[in-house]
Parts: sequence; structure tokens; C-alpha cells
Amino acid sequence: MKRKLATCSLSLLAAATGILARAGQVNAAENKPNIIHIVADDLGWKDVGFNGCTDIKTPNIDALAERGAKFSQFYVQPMCTPTRACLMTGRYPFRYGLQTAVIPSVSAYGLDTSEWLMPQCLKEAGYRTAIIGKWHLGHADKKYWPRQRGFDYQYGAMIGELDYFSHEEHGVLDWFRDNEPVKEEGYTTTLIGQDAVKLIEGHDTATPLYLYLAFNAPHTPYQAPQQYIDRYPNIQDPTRRTYAGMVTCLDDEIGRVVAALEKKKMRENTLILFHSDNGGTRNAMFAGVMADMSKVKIPCDNGPYREGKGSLFEGATRVCALANWPGHIKAQTVDGLIHAVDIYPTLAALAGASTSKCKPLDGVNVWDTISQGKSSPRSEIVYNVEPFRGAVRQGDWKLIWRTLLPSSMELYNLVQDPSEKNNVAAANPDKVAVLQQRLEALARESAKPLFLVDQFKVVMKNMNGEPVMPIDEGFDEADQP
Repeated sequence: MKRKLATCSLSLLAAATGILARAGQVNAAENKPNIIHIVADDLGWKDVGFNGCTDIKTPNIDALAERGAKFSQFYVQPMCTPTRACLMTGRYPFRYGLQTAVIPSVSAYGLDTSEWLMPQCLKEAGYRTAIIGKWHLGHADKKYWPRQRGFDYQYGAMIGELDYFSHEEHGVLDWFRDNEPVKEEGYTTTLIGQDAVKLIEGHDTATPLYLYLAFNAPHTPYQAPQQYIDRYPNIQDPTRRTYAGMVTCLDDEIGRVVAALEKKKMRENTLILFHSDNGGTRNAMFAGVMADMSKVKIPCDNGPYREGKGSLFEGATRVCALANWPGHIKAQTVDGLIHAVDIYPTLAALAGASTSKCKPLDGVNVWDTISQGKSSPRSEIVYNVEPFRGAVRQGDWKLIWRTLLPSSMELYNLVQDPSEKNNVAAANPDKVAVLQQRLEALARESAKPLFLVDQFKVVMKNMNGEPVMPIDEGFDEADQP
């Protein structure tokens, strides 16, 4: 009898322990928000309704903005690869050589594997990590691929530009799931949205989810399903009409992701962050390699901001952005400075994750700014630091310094002149000197730009058939263009 009672007691204890353990898992998941980080590709600042667009409809994005935080000064890098590197590392790309251009499809370099990335950090904190969409931080060697960098699941493209229907770049397939090539039919924006919905539907809610949802829309080539193009008969320009269809398809898929979260009863504990990777394209030089832009009007609209993708002006670096988390982020417009490097430490803090394995972060925790609109702890924006140009903002003042001869210096007061129309460098030599000194100091900390090193190799290979010169001998600091 005593033996039976002891056995029964042990069984009850085991059952109770199991219930408590499961309850602990649920509580842990509830205390750690699900994170859906949505990144658009080359989306113009004014090509969403919440920033004043009237000819393109984005009701799902606008609804998130209306009920959450809209950012008026959310900054990224001028181009795709550098911004995505910021998001994954919390560090400016000049620290590890990704500050110049994007990683070309013919190049073999990638994001330094000694960097401790966001998915690695969150995974250690108990998150399931997934990337659906575009990577563009290294493709030639699998050591650079997402599954090797902390993501439990991967689906989408490794490079930066591809045909939306064939999923190829110059005839080479660039569509993968968990390191394996996938041949399937469908429009990439729709496929990415569908896969995100499927992931959410099958997710075990006892584990918090980090989903990096990186659409390639509306990057070139400008392609959309005909039914989306047909939604905009009133847009006369054919490229703008197609671009509008691309943006609306993106909006539809974001709506489906939000609906899936609601159906799964995950929405109340999910932070949604949305922004573009850089401003909309305004210069054909930066429109990609698959689209012939010589006979089309570039369709992107960056509103009041000057220039676009690839430049150091606000049109390249100040992007449309929002954050939404019911009950945690109040409806507001946030005017404080936020940079892409801030996302890593902010999300890590929300997740209770340690950043001790990271190299020194440039980002700061801006959660109080995002959620409550409090003053930002950030007072400086480093737009970029390259051997031939750099730009930095401190407070209201922004300096753009181009060092290639003839060199040039441009100074703007962004509060008084957000469109950067009036260069006041000549009238403010002391301010120019302070910001120039800051750029000099940052340049001394910079790694060699891997893009320039890579292109130097190409040049050397093509010079009279000579072998490639060792980088340490042939590309000293003083030789950088």
C-alpha cells in the first residue's frame, strides 16, 4: 500500500512538474515578444499612404502606422547591403568593410563571420529565428548564408536583384529553402508572403518568434502581376503604374501576415517593425543591373527629400518607417533620431537577450523613443564613411564631404532646410571643421571597403594578363580611390 502511495505521489509530482514547466514556457514566450521585422527594398519615402502618397494604395501598412509609431527621422545606409549589415550587427558597415555599394553577384566576399548577428543573439535567448526573403550579405560561400549565421529557417534569395517570376539573375536561379535550391512558379512578393503566413500558422507559440521578413519589392526590375497593374488605370506613366502594382502587392502580403498573427492569437504579443532598406531610386546608376532604365521614367517618390538610393542626401537615408505593438506602442509620430544600428540593441533588450558576444555596438536602445516618443538617446547619424566621401549629422547639422578632386564640402541645417537646398558651409567654417574632424576620426577606424578591394582584383586580373597583386602590397591605405 505504501509502495502504491509512493508511486502515486511520484506520478502526481511528475505531472505537476510538467504542468509548471509548460506554464513556464508559455510565460517565457509571453514575456518575450514575437518580432516581425519587415523590410521593403528601395521603397520611396512618399510611396506609402501614411507619408502622404495619393496615387498608390497601402491600406494595411497605413493601418499599422495609424495605430502605432510613425517615424519622421528613421535612418538607414544609402544602399541595400550596408543597411542589412547594420540590422544584423548593430554596427556601422565601415567597421567591417561593407560600407561601399552592394555585394555584386560575381563577388565572393560577405559579412565577416566574426560578427555576432541578431539571429544568433535572439536564438540564445530562446527564440525561433527565421528569414523569409532577401539576404544579400554573402552568397558565394555557404559560411555567409543565413542558416550558418543563426537562422533556424531560410526561404528566399541570397543576392540582391532577381526576376520576380523566374527567380533568376541573368539566368542563374537565386531561390532557396534551407540551403537547397527551389524551383517553383509564382511572383516573389506573393511567395514570400505565403511562406510567412505558413510559418506563423505552424509556429509553436510556447516559443517566441523572430521573423526577418525581407521583401525584394519594389526593387528593379519593375514587374508585377497584370491584375495588380490593372488596379491603377489612372496612373498614366507605365513604369509608375507597374511600380504602384508592386507596392500594393507588398501591402497585400503584409496584410495577410497580420491576419495570420491574429488568427494564431499572436498579434497582441507581437512587435511589427516596418521600413525600407534605403530611399527610392532616383538615379539610373543605382537602379540595378537587370533593368534598362534609359527609356523609362524612374517611378520612386522620396517626397521633400533630395536625391535617392546611393547618395548621401536625405532621400537615400531617411526612409518610411513604423512600429506597431498593441498596448505597448502608443499611436504617435516619433521625431527622435533612430538609425538602423539601433534595432539590434533595442530588440535584444526587449527579448532579454545578452549582447556580450557582440563587438562594440554603434546602436543604442531606443525603445522609450519608439514606444513613448521620448527624446532619443541618439544625437549623431553617421551616413557613411568611405575613402572618397563621408557624411555625418550632429544635432541639426549635417556635413557631406567628398574627397575626390576637386573635393567639396556641403553643410546643411536639417531643421531649417530638410530638403538640403542651401549649402551653408562657407558661412559656418567652425561647424564644418568640427564635423570634418569627426569624419577623419571615423575614417581612421574604418576597415578597407571590400567592394573596392574586390574591384581592384578585377582590374589587376585584366591588366595585360598580369596575376592579381597581394592586397597588402598593392592596395595600401594611401592607394584607396
